[in-house]
Amino acid sequence: MASSSGTSSGSPLIQNSGSEEDLQALMDQRKRKRMISNRESARRSRMRKQKHLDDLAAQVSQLRKENHQIITSINITTQRYLNVEADNSILRVQISELSKRLESLNGIIGFLNSNNGVFGDSNTFNEPAPDSFLNPWEHALPESAYNGLCRDVSLLI
Repeated sequence: MASSSGTSSGSPLIQNSGSEEDLQALMDQRKRKRMISNRESARRSRMRKQKHLDDLAAQVSQLRKENHQIITSINITTQRYLNVEADNSILRVQISELSKRLESLNGIIGFLNSNNGVFGDSNTFNEPAPDSFLNPWEHALPESAYNGLCRDVSLLI
């Protein structure tokens, strides 16, 4: 009688083994494709990683360069600041010295105005009497005033 398996000719084992071999070959082919695909994916991943590392290295280099420029700029600005501070200190000392000289000169003028009336009104300079400068020894100063005047003049020199 005919077999109930639905195959009319040939042995079912031969067909199964042929079909198994085809199935195994198909699975091996898929496995090889998957391995090749995985290798290619891993290669692309390594390339992306290397590019990222290269980009980071370039960024580090650029940031170091900018940092060096900023430090140089800070150093130049600090030096300029120190130079300006030194100039300001010199100007402050000069202001102090000139203020003392002006005070001494004003004291001398006030003294001369009060004792000799040479300069007249302290707000305006009138012409002195013709003989007051030509003959300075005619108007003798008291010794204490003379000593004070010498001290004030020596401060100006």
